[in-house]
Formats: sequence, structure tokens, C-alpha cells
Amino acid sequence: MMVLITSAVLMRYVAGQPILGVNEIVQLTAVALTMLALPYATYTMNHVRADIFDPLLGRWGRFIADIGSRLVSIFVLGHLVRRAWMKALDALEFGDATNMLSLPTWPLYALILVGISASILVFAMQIVLIVRQGHAMGDAKHA
Repeated sequence: MMVLITSAVLMRYVAGQPILGVNEIVQLTAVALTMLALPYATYTMNHVRADIFDPLLGRWGRFIADIGSRLVSIFVLGHLVRRAWMKALDALEFGDATNMLSLPTWPLYALILVGISASILVFAMQIVLIVRQGHAMGDAKHA
């Protein structure tokens, strides 16, 4: 993607010949990469996390907060999955496409659907793991 962007900038400003549709390709690729990286970021717990209240919550507070935050995430992501599904069906039915290159948009919505659905599965597995271990993720067992 960096090569494409660099080439587009050089072609536009040095050669005076912009590459047709490069913005669409970059936008679609960025969305696809982000959505497909979401489950991995969820699995490795690399999301932004505010843990300033963890010391105040204590062991059980962190346990409940860990489960609660994942349940809220599943609920919100579930709503996004539903909306992405409906949008993908609409895009497929009406033949939605990008402006310059006429690329169909439904595969992009399908990738969003796959990435978010996989993230929901990761959150669900983490809830099971937290409950089975009996402590919040990151806490030592007898801390």
C-alpha cells in the first residue's frame, strides 16, 4: 500500500499524471486491513485500554469489569455485524460500486462482517477463559 501511495504522489506531482482510482484502492485496502486485523488485535489484547481504575476495583471488580466490558463489546459488535450484513445485501442487490473503477462494494462489507464476527468469537472465548480461571485477564491467580 505504501508503494501504491508513493507511486500515486510521484505520478501526480512529478510526472503530472495521476493514477486513476488510487484513492478508491487505498480506501478499500485500508478498511479491509483494519477489519481483518481486528480479531488478532482482540486476541492479543492490543486494543487501547484504560486501566486507571483497576487498582481501585480490586480483584473481584476487575473480574466483573473484564467480563462486563467483553459483554458490552459483543453487544455493540453484534449490532455492527447486523448492519454490515444488511449493507452487504443491499450493495449486492443494487450493484453498488465505487465511482472511478466501478469495483463492487459488497465484498468490502463482507470483509467487515468477517472481521467483526471473528472478534465477537474471540471476546466470547475470552469470557469463557476468564470465568474458568476465576480471575481477570492479566491478574495473577492468587494476587
